[in-house]
Amino acid sequence: MTTKRNTEVTGKRAASAASKVLRSRTASKAAKSAAGSALTQVRSKGGANEVTSKRAASAASKTLRNPNASKAAKSAAGSALTQRLSRKR
Repeated sequence: MTTKRNTEVTGKRAASAASKVLRSRTASKAAKSAAGSALTQVRSKGGANEVTSKRAASAASKTLRNPNASKAAKSAAGSALTQRLSRKR
């Protein structure tokens, strides 16, 4: 049985947005969780091997559905969700 590997990494623009969210005083806990997950997956020593956890993916989904979330928060959340391994069909 082969294990799926994550080949996605956080891009420069999404990493910058995630950093902005983490520094924000007004960003929600869910937005910061998603941003932290996205930042751990920046192209570095092992960034491509990192996968978004179930909890971080849930926080990212919550952030994307929040109409009051900032553009930066949604960008970071989208990046984190992209790096979640998809379920078997």
